[in-house]
Amino acid sequence: MALPGENTKFYETPNHPYQGERIAEESDLLSRYGLKNKQELWRAQSELRSYRREARELLGRVTEEGDEGEEFVARLRRYGILGDADELDAVLSLDVTDVLERRLQTVAYRKGLANTPQQARQFVTHGHVIVGESRVTAPSRKVAVAEEDDVAFDETSPLDDELHPARADNQE
Repeated sequence: MALPGENTKFYETPNHPYQGERIAEESDLLSRYGLKNKQELWRAQSELRSYRREARELLGRVTEEGDEGEEFVARLRRYGILGDADELDAVLSLDVTDVLERRLQTVAYRKGLANTPQQARQFVTHGHVIVGESRVTAPSRKVAVAEEDDVAFDETSPLDDELHPARADNQE
């Protein structure tokens, strides 16, 4: 247990330091999603682990109402991690890519604001991207489905100009 004022880890490291298959898989995910280091991947894996743990606990409870996990499922639907038709048992079959797809960095790349996920990370970190009315500089921020259309370049950013050389739509 951490003392007050000390930092705590929000992720778990793998049990074995060297497993070739796991390392190759992690490296592929790092390059595909433009993550800075493996800690970001491990954080997403820990977040997914907590979702699964909560779903197992909710499925294990026997109640008459049946709406035990409605808030939990609604939260996952709001963030786009679960589909509209999915139920509580679908949480157990989620993959880490479902969590990584909801990061601001990935959403900005998928919307076409950048050429690569790494460039999207740079645009977010440098303050060129806004969500709604607020500037966001955390590439790991989860974007809700309702906010996805509000992801754009800041109007004061030089990247807002369509003729800027770094714009994705300028590339041939």
